[in-house]
Formats: sequence, structure tokens, C-alpha cells
Amino acid sequence: MPEERLVEDISDHENEEEEDDEEEECDSSELKRSRSKALLEFRFRVEEAINGDYLFVKKPQRNFSPKGNAKNENPDITLWGVPLLPSEGHQGTDIVLMKFLKAKRYKVHEAFTLLRKTLKWRADFPADENLNDDLIRPELDKLWFTSGRDKEGRPLCYNMWGKESQKKILSAGDQKYSQQYLRWRVLCVEKGIQNLDFKPGGVNSIIQIIDLENSVKTAKKEVKLICTKMITLLHNHYPGLVYKNIIINVPSWFMALNALNLRLITQKSRNKFIFVKPSRVTETLLKYATAENILVQYGGLRRENDTEFSTDDKVLEMNIRANYTEYIRIPTNEAGVTVTWDVTVVGFEVTYKEEFIPEDDCSYIILLQEKKMGESIRNSFHIREPGNIVITIINGSFTKKKAFYRYKSRPTVPMYMFMKQ
Repeated sequence: MPEERLVEDISDHENEEEEDDEEEECDSSELKRSRSKALLEFRFRVEEAINGDYLFVKKPQRNFSPKGNAKNENPDITLWGVPLLPSEGHQGTDIVLMKFLKAKRYKVHEAFTLLRKTLKWRADFPADENLNDDLIRPELDKLWFTSGRDKEGRPLCYNMWGKESQKKILSAGDQKYSQQYLRWRVLCVEKGIQNLDFKPGGVNSIIQIIDLENSVKTAKKEVKLICTKMITLLHNHYPGLVYKNIIINVPSWFMALNALNLRLITQKSRNKFIFVKPSRVTETLLKYATAENILVQYGGLRRENDTEFSTDDKVLEMNIRANYTEYIRIPTNEAGVTVTWDVTVVGFEVTYKEEFIPEDDCSYIILLQEKKMGESIRNSFHIREPGNIVITIINGSFTKKKAFYRYKSRPTVPMYMFMKQ
């Protein structure tokens, strides 16, 4: 899809979004009344279109009067698992309809047109069908998954732009794989939407985290094509469902490819796309999610299928000044327990040391490990006598660092005791 098509698809949003400042100046009560009125009108139009069986086609020119039970012939029209027929009383119907209204500045006719275009596109594209193509299927589990939530409870949906996937795009020799890969990217969004509850006060949008660490430079043309189409599809057919698209580990060549595309869309739409170079991944993700919800490979504390910690375990943080040394002390006042801890430093590039220092001056200090930190660290130690686990972090850089850590202890019997038996 050329850039000209992208401009054509989204130009109708530009004038609407430029009016944001004017909207903020409106009286809030008047604004609520006008939006409620727009929702009621929109509900009526959707109800009428479904009962009249013209939601997917133009309204008949003559008066249409459904016969018999024709009113119930189309009751199961749904979008993202939510019934669209308002009279069914589903709590998510108004939430879905409001997303289309908001995308069109609460202009009912335009919102109704957008809804019909979305339903037609979904019928033609089969966005929520599973992909069984042998080119794609073996990679799905590795390339897409949901893990953790942001500070507002939105699911964090990870999408790995795998090197092998891009090689297949190049070797396919036609558009078949590119089209299948685009469908897979859309399916990732659909799977993320399945984590939403669509109820008042609930979570009704997702955050996509797209990792380009293994992207292949030789796939520039194909990558550009898919990215352009995805930007258009998200903009036109998923209003308000993707809160942010955080593209991490972005190589310089990819940034250059997307610079033109982003200039062609409005500022409000551009704000949904965040491009992050490798050195700022953890720092950027921490703006949206807590350390315990960010995966360890991105500088957080979250591990899949973790048996030691959960997101309910308290995480402490510490600021480390430039060219300064800070200490984390974990008190261990009783013997016969095992202490486990997690530590991460944003940006890493610090010297890291762990020691057990007993209270008894006659006992030896035990060095557990000392190294240059390049990843999140988890370690544990069995306590035989009261003392302290002391973690030393030396920040030799000229910038302030932030550390996150947590720990817990549990009664255990060391392995050598079982071996003696």
C-alpha cells in the first residue's frame, strides 16, 4: 500500500483531531449532554440498521417493514465479542459504540459510516480467524504473547519481529507470505483484545510492545509495506483499542523508513507510536508499567511461571547518584532460612557485588558474586547464622541511576542435610 493510499485513508481524521483544544474549553456539563445525545442517536441508528438488515449495505430507498420475526434474523452481530444490538442490554455495547463516536468527534453519521466500514473490512479480511498456514504457525507461540499489565491495568502484548519471519518474507518470492504475516500481526491485536472486559470502569485498551531486536535490514521494502498497512488498519478499524504501540530496540534504518509514514498522519495518531532505541528500552517501559510487570529481558523483574515472586510482592526502589556507591541491606535475623532477592538497575552499566556479612565479628564474610551488571539479577542464599545480605552497587557513570529490588525469606533445609541421611 503506497504512502498516497495511507494519506487518503486517514485524512478524514485530521480536521477532527485538530479541534482538541477547542473541546477542552467547552463547558463540561454541556459536553456530557451533547455526548450522551450523540450516543443515544448512534444506538438508535445501529439498532435500526441491524433490525432492518442494512448494516452491511446501504439503507433501502423505499420504506422497509420487517416481516414476521425478521427483527430477530440478525441478532448476533458482534464486534470483539460484544453484541452490537443495543436492545440486548450488553454492558459492553455502549463502550464499543463510544469508541467509534470518539474517533469521529461524536459525529453520529461519520461514526456510523466508520462502524460499517470496519464490519465490512472484518468480513473481507477475516481478522479474528486462526492462521493455520505452515509458514506462520510454528512461530506463533514464540512471536506473540501477553505478559503483565501497565499501571492502569492494560494488558502488555509483546510482538517479536523475528529474523526468521523476515527471511521467509524475502524467500517467498510473492505477496503470499507478506499477506499472511500481515494477517498474523492483526491476529496479535485480536488476541490482545480478548483480554479486555468491555464493562464500565474496566480496561478497554491494550499496549503493544513490538521488539525489532532481530530485524533484518535487507527486508526494508517488505517491512515498510507491512508497517504502513498496520498503521492504516489500526487507525481505521481499531479506534481506541490500542493505547500505545511501543516499538523497542529500533535500528536507525527502521526509524528512517517510518519517518515519512509518521509525518503523513496527525499528531494525535503519531503519539500512539513510540520508537525506542536499545539504550532506552527499560526507561521507556517504566513510564507505563512497574518493574514487576516488565520482563527481565527488558530490564524488569518479571519472569514467566515464576514460583518465587508475584506482582503482589512489594518492590522497593533506590536512586543512585552519579559516581556514587549505594548499598542494599537485607537483614537476616534467624538461621535456617533461605533469602531470595531480585535486583535490576535501569540502564545497567554498574558494578555489582553481593556479600553475606554475619553479626559475629569472628565469622567470615562470604562473597556471593561480583560482576559488571548487564541484566536483571536473581540470587538466593541459605542463612546459617544471623547477619545481613549486603548488595553493593557502584555507579561509575556521569548519570543518575535507579535500582529496583525485592526480597523474601522462607524456612528451608540445605541439600547437604538430605545427603547426610
